[in-house]
Amino acid sequence: MWLNFFPTRQYEIHRCKAYLQVDWTKKLFLPRAWQREIDATQQFGRLTGYTASSFPNRAAMNPAHRLARKVSLITGAAQGIGLATALKFAREGAIVIVCDIKQAGVDDAVQQCQALGAQAVGFVLNVTDRAGIDLVVAKVKADFGRIDVLVNNAGITQDARLQKMTVEQFDRVIDVNLRGVFHCAQAVADVMVAQGSGVILNASSVVGIYGNFGQTNYAASKFGVIGFTKTWSRELGPKGVRVNAVAPGFIATPILATVPDKVLDEMKARVPLHRLGTAEEIANVYAFLASDEASYINGAVIEVSGGMSV
Repeated sequence: MWLNFFPTRQYEIHRCKAYLQVDWTKKLFLPRAWQREIDATQQFGRLTGYTASSFPNRAAMNPAHRLARKVSLITGAAQGIGLATALKFAREGAIVIVCDIKQAGVDDAVQQCQALGAQAVGFVLNVTDRAGIDLVVAKVKADFGRIDVLVNNAGITQDARLQKMTVEQFDRVIDVNLRGVFHCAQAVADVMVAQGSGVILNASSVVGIYGNFGQTNYAASKFGVIGFTKTWSRELGPKGVRVNAVAPGFIATPILATVPDKVLDEMKARVPLHRLGTAEEIANVYAFLASDEASYINGAVIEVSGGMSV
């Protein structure tokens, strides 16, 4: 019954609520189905603390504006999944904060977001530089007054089998993929807790769940990100901050540009959909998780892999 109310009948409930506030006896003149629904709504409110007025109207729930005016900081936003996410957020009405390590890439991403009609600014940022991260967060907070979403997307690979992997290769991947996520999340956490709301989205990987040949460092970093996500969702959830992770499968990004066709065909064969995913398909999931439509999703790891783990 409650599912029928949320959100498909919210206009009727709003109208009924206003009507009933004038004279509760007029409930008797409403359709019986509405009466049952109002009773269910009252029970829903008692259980959750929500009332009909707690929910947005349909105009606010328009998917074209699901991230309207949400200040969204995205790392690694100059290419691949990060760029696709920045553009998706721009289309959804967000204020996009583009962060990446190269100025040219940052400038291009900002211009693409602005071409979509979004407000966007960019920063050259290395996620291993904590002082730099703190400066960016302070600047964004000063300019926009809040930070609503952090997408911890920046990541690298430096593959080698266990017996051949150097300590430098291991440390570099851990520094960017794991320590960088920690730095960025910790830098925005106080802002989000102070405003009583926020969303932190972490980039994990199916490799972090199942492992992969030649990726000891990458697997460790992405498994660690899942641990971050589970822990922070418990710590920050009571403060109004949701934390989730996305675990992409094989995605057609610039990282795969040098992979031989034979290897790509083998990768596709492991996926029931028999194709690679697109960066836009991952961006769609980030946009959903960042939106109020995902308001009860916290501590989740969403695998987006075309079913390769089935």
